Amino acid sequence: MSDDAPILDRSKAARPLPKPGIMEIHAYVPGKAQAPGIAEPIKLSANENPLGSSDQAHAAYASAERNLHVYPDPRASLVRAAIAERYRLEPERLIFGCGSDEVFQLLNTCFLEPGDNMVQGQYGFAAFAIGAHAVQAEVRRAAEPDFRIDVDELLACVDDRTRLVFLANPGNPTGTWIPFSEVRRLHDALPPSVVLVLDGAYGEFALDPGFDDGLDLARTASNVVVTHTFSKLHGLAALRIGWGYAPLEIAQAVDRIRLPFNTSIPAQRAAVAALADTAFQQASLDLVGTWRPWLTQQLGGLGLDVIGPSAANFVLVGFPKRPGKTAAEADAFLTRRGLLVRGVGNYGLPDHIRITIGLEAHNRALIDALADFMNS
Repeated sequence: MSDDAPILDRSKAARPLPKPGIMEIHAYVPGKAQAPGIAEPIKLSANENPLGSSDQAHAAYASAERNLHVYPDPRASLVRAAIAERYRLEPERLIFGCGSDEVFQLLNTCFLEPGDNMVQGQYGFAAFAIGAHAVQAEVRRAAEPDFRIDVDELLACVDDRTRLVFLANPGNPTGTWIPFSEVRRLHDALPPSVVLVLDGAYGEFALDPGFDDGLDLARTASNVVVTHTFSKLHGLAALRIGWGYAPLEIAQAVDRIRLPFNTSIPAQRAAVAALADTAFQQASLDLVGTWRPWLTQQLGGLGLDVIGPSAANFVLVGFPKRPGKTAAEADAFLTRRGLLVRGVGNYGLPDHIRITIGLEAHNRALIDALADFMNS
């Protein structure tokens, strides 16, 4: 809202009005799930796991059928213990949410008030900003030269009213990443009063040995939160369960505003089973490790600009600006073929589309369709 906008007395309004700024928030836009006239399109628009979910997770989910009348454990104790053991973390420092999205919202609510600001990258995940705008805080976007987080640009946005810095590594929708030396440089330069949130939703797919999700930094730092999700690698997107590892004081603050039953019994049981199924996890990583470079090479061969290299389970692809070959026209063409991808104009990337790594048949069908589009 601009400084010279009229201030409305909501008590005298003819109908209930939301607080200032709410109606200026751009609602989250999910990836497409339907193609007109096609019953079962190939969905490569939401970065879901094309292998589905672990059979063990399916069985655990089914085991909750007789408990639908029971409130879930508000502490998510089963998942808490499993994650603590897997990653050698203190269980009392874990935060659980309806996806990692809710963890971001809880952090925004805990630390931001009107007049404060949070900092994120130019192409940062939309959910970061939505939670900040909802509490009437300012969102500052640091430039991302070459579609990659730049630590100096982030730091240039920080001032004495900055309370949070969000860094998705790898980033969404870019798929790019920065080495841990840069993450540490960012942390070292931040005031101790600023919380650095490291979103690791796609961290498992970053196969470069130089990648680090920041959990070890968070063990000793008083202002670092690392988040992960069960939606991507584990294929539990429908169950909405994510987690964060935070300093005890931050975890305790979040618990005071977290809704008491925010993760369900089926989600908790399936998450524990999924975490234990390392064979499924490896198969998912192998698929991405095989087809991500293949897609990158094939798309480049069509004259398209693949941003990266991507370290996520998707690629971001740039299209020409000339009529007939634009990203929007490619998106529409693929949809007519029953191939759903993600337009990212709402991220300030109107000349790009984001494509999830799929099964072999999906990837080959995509390249065949794009070849037809580019040659038409």
